[in-house]
Amino acid sequence: MNAQNFINALPFAKALAMRLDDLGAGRAEISMPWDARFVGDPATGVIHGGAVSALMDTCGGAAVLSVPGATTTATIDLRIDYMRAATPGARLVAKAECYHVTRNVAFVRATAHDGGDTPLASATGAFTFAAKGATP
Repeated sequence: MNAQNFINALPFAKALAMRLDDLGAGRAEISMPWDARFVGDPATGVIHGGAVSALMDTCGGAAVLSVPGATTTATIDLRIDYMRAATPGARLVAKAECYHVTRNVAFVRATAHDGGDTPLASATGAFTFAAKGATP
């Protein structure tokens, strides 16, 4: 499965209107628009942290699927550090890269931005994956 098909197959990614913006060997960039349906604090218009988390997790999975030979992936562990609230109305962008890959596990770093100088959040995670030709 390629990264775009991976995103298209996830109902929540469709609901969040995620878009694959860039993809390379072991790295991905995915963005999503601000949407009033996903506001966590109506008084401020700030998007809910769960939407940011979903964006970063999906971006990490797409980065893993861009590793040559990877065919499927699943999140084993994901730690997200939230640094600030997203600017209401801003498009959110996540960038992820695989910094170490073993036979069955890829280790990923990711950040989420909204156009500001300071990231909204950073993440590290481990993703299991199957490689083309591997036996289950």
